Amino acid sequence: MEYDVVQGDIAAQSADALVNAAGTSLRMGSGVAGALRRGAGEAINQDAMEKGPIDLGAVAVTDAYDLDAEYVIHAAAMPHYGDRQATAESIRNATRNSLERADDLGCRSLVIPALGCGVAGFDLATGVEIIGEEIAFYEPDTLEDVRLIAYSDAEYDTIRAATGEPEHSN
Repeated sequence: MEYDVVQGDIAAQSADALVNAAGTSLRMGSGVAGALRRGAGEAINQDAMEKGPIDLGAVAVTDAYDLDAEYVIHAAAMPHYGDRQATAESIRNATRNSLERADDLGCRSLVIPALGCGVAGFDLATGVEIIGEEIAFYEPDTLEDVRLIAYSDAEYDTIRAATGEPEHSN
């Protein structure tokens, strides 16, 4: 499956589903989760926490509330307690489970961040390679538009380089 690399605020994206880079407790704190919480409203945090905790690599789904999406897929790429470090396996499983859940929900479009590569401390380029592999090898039922999103210019350039696309030219 092909995918695009885009830059922007995930909470401003329009898609059937947005993926949250979650910890296993599903508490929505900072980073991607914080952006989605601010965009959706506080009810999404309560809804997510009621569905947690979940296993590392697993996903849970909530309504998207005030976001321009139907669903938020909360992908637990990092543990909530302890060392909080994501692993290659947790990123791979969280990505695959996000894709499968989006398909199960009948989604045609999905926006996914660099799971496990923010506060969870996994190397961005390596994490994006794992995510890109999972997307590329996934055989969708309904998904047609998958976007890997970066927030900053530096993150965007790293993601594009890791996926084999040229960096920004400033």
